[in-house]
Amino acid sequence: MLNGAEKFNEATRVQMPALVHLTRLGYTYFGKITEEMAGAIFDPDTNILREVFKTQFAKLNPKHEGEAEEVLRQIRQELDNDDLGRSFYKRLTSVSPTRLVDLDHPENNVYHCTAEFTCKRDQDEFRPDITLFINGLPLVFIEVKKPNNLGGMVAESGRMNRQRFPNKKFRRFINITQLMIFSNNMEYDTLGGIVPIQGAFYCTAARTSTPFNCFREENIGNATVAPYIKNYPYMEYNVEVERKILTDFNCQVIHHAPEYQTNLNINTPTNRIITSMCSPERLLYILKYSIAYVKMEREVDGKIESTDQKHIMRYQQLFAALAIRQ
Repeated sequence: MLNGAEKFNEATRVQMPALVHLTRLGYTYFGKITEEMAGAIFDPDTNILREVFKTQFAKLNPKHEGEAEEVLRQIRQELDNDDLGRSFYKRLTSVSPTRLVDLDHPENNVYHCTAEFTCKRDQDEFRPDITLFINGLPLVFIEVKKPNNLGGMVAESGRMNRQRFPNKKFRRFINITQLMIFSNNMEYDTLGGIVPIQGAFYCTAARTSTPFNCFREENIGNATVAPYIKNYPYMEYNVEVERKILTDFNCQVIHHAPEYQTNLNINTPTNRIITSMCSPERLLYILKYSIAYVKMEREVDGKIESTDQKHIMRYQQLFAALAIRQ
């Protein structure tokens, strides 16, 4: 159990409140997932939750329900492709011959979250702070830091761009992840520069490097709390589930601490971006419309070199698209 100076770190300030907040958005806390569960509870090659995937596959594809294992095998192969996950994304957004996710009807999917779920291949591994699943597919991860962490979010950007994206051992996990969020639970601050280095940011997969994007929720009337955040139909979180979350990660001591209670607020920087981007309706819209694969060409020493890139909408483009739809 935590005590003294250990009480308040990135887990207790940001990670635990974020997990509880996700349950208010309709995510079910899956529980802590350990390596001993590999093969039975989750597929270690992809971190897909096996039974959740198979159950939802049968629900969405009643004429193909016996094909779940074969589809899972095909997904494993696709995620090994050196294509930034393009083949998997095509499958994810397809409606024929089978569907993995119902992108138009949020209620037809199931949503889970967990923390400290290791992505491992051979001896290389990394452990996202929070992982989000739709129908058992780990499509989002969230990395959190405590406020005023050393180097701000620039340090986290460097870690992704230098260590994780280029590492071919992590290709499967990067290819299946569609959205990545990074937050030190602070308001945006440039610290005297032009580009914010504190705050809550997002990106999608890249080969070697990707820019971290800000997200500012639409707030035309400049209200204290943006309308989407204020008026979202949050569920009451279950105190027993909250207790299990805190117990699983050895944080029971913080339960009644004022700092922890403050960070449960819906309008903290971390909880705001989670509502804005990971509430089921928004996340499905982002998956369907906000991701694009782009082939870039340039001349190098008289030869044309082409590289493929994966892009995700900036928040201004997202709100423009939502306005056009409306």
